[in-house]
Amino acid sequence: MIQHTINVNGKLLSLSPTVVMGIINITPDSFYARSRANNEEAIRNRVCQIVEEGGGIIDVGAYSSRPDACEVSQDEEMKRLRTGLRIIRDTNSTLPISVDTFRADVARMCVEEYGVSIINDISAGQLDSNMFHTVAQLQVPYIMMHMRGTPQTMQQQTTYQNLVTEMFLYFSSRINQLRELGLNDIIIDPGFGFAKTLEQNYELLQRMDDFQELNVPVLVGMSRKSMIYNLLGITPEEALNGTTIVNTIALMKGAAILRVHDVRSCVEAVTIFEKMKDTTL
Repeated sequence: MIQHTINVNGKLLSLSPTVVMGIINITPDSFYARSRANNEEAIRNRVCQIVEEGGGIIDVGAYSSRPDACEVSQDEEMKRLRTGLRIIRDTNSTLPISVDTFRADVARMCVEEYGVSIINDISAGQLDSNMFHTVAQLQVPYIMMHMRGTPQTMQQQTTYQNLVTEMFLYFSSRINQLRELGLNDIIIDPGFGFAKTLEQNYELLQRMDDFQELNVPVLVGMSRKSMIYNLLGITPEEALNGTTIVNTIALMKGAAILRVHDVRSCVEAVTIFEKMKDTTL
């Protein structure tokens, strides 16, 4: 497997072994209720938990991207992030912070006012035409996800001639655009659960190593998602075991970052996977 690094605040962050990204949702409506942190104590506790359990990156979101999520205004998203990032910055002095936003002005505010290290965009620049130019100017690592439509419409856009081929072209085009703008630290996210049926999610997982040909790090976010709990006939609250299984498959397929709710179990999976790789018979 290719060993990737990204430049985070002037320092190289190795993505080998795979880095675990812990989620903080400062939203009232994220699909997994236990991931919501809507007051200062909850945010501080969640930051400390991610650090103590071995997370390598904190990912903060203020706009739920679950299917049929309510629209959140830019002002409200900024208000939530200003509150959350202040608390996170005061609590955490070690881990780089990623912000999950598709809005260029929000991205700029987070980087310039709060020193955020990474921008994580579910739309890969589709929902804000200024995003590519903004992240290129800011020179921060940029995660771009595959999605069609918006969180409100994406599940009506799941028809593909060839899922992986179309995604490969989608990413190739955008990687080239960003590199022409001078941005080198690019991470792709296949977007499990976004404009994809349950069957398509598992096809994508099975073929995920195809994206290694793009020569950029791959982030995978499947934590407690419907592709797990709908398949098993359970709830998101019961989907930890299934999450660990699909994350282990993603490790075998070359995932460089795993974005999760449950940091400790994911770190343990990475540790065991790395031990297996290092052991010779």
